[in-house]
Amino acid sequence: MKKENISAIQKLTLSAMVMALYVVILYLTQSFSFGAYQIRIATSLYALSYLFPFLVFPLGLANFIANMLLGGLGLPDMVGGCIVGIVTTSFIVGIRKMNWNSNLMILPIILIPGLGVPIWLSYCLNAPYVPLAVSLCIGQVIPAFVGAFLIKALERALGLKKRTLPLGGSEHER
Repeated sequence: MKKENISAIQKLTLSAMVMALYVVILYLTQSFSFGAYQIRIATSLYALSYLFPFLVFPLGLANFIANMLLGGLGLPDMVGGCIVGIVTTSFIVGIRKMNWNSNLMILPIILIPGLGVPIWLSYCLNAPYVPLAVSLCIGQVIPAFVGAFLIKALERALGLKKRTLPLGGSEHER
């Protein structure tokens, strides 16, 4: 199945599967996904929006559902997580549209949750913003690199490798 030939039903199915996978991964890794250093491996799935831009809202919704089921910090955490998921994946789609190096997706996966989530966590936990932001950014490093690796592996598996053009440009082969 070529990426550009995905039907609406296939997009819906893939979206549901990715959302379920996000929640299951977060459930299985909750022991270190909600600690002082929140290493949320599930946020590695944000990288999928690089190849499949239609996943922007489903991944935000997956974060909402996961925070509702597992988070325990109420509506601010659920809505905030949804917004952070949508903003992060939107930046990743932007990186793709600008034809920038896919490794740049590491930055939004680290910085947007790392700097965004402490906005309401500092309020909910009555803790200072800066230490929360530092610990969340550190915790997002592993998921960010896993996400970049995931995209490289999927590009190879789907046959979407880049080829070099004259004068240093690049183009995706299909």
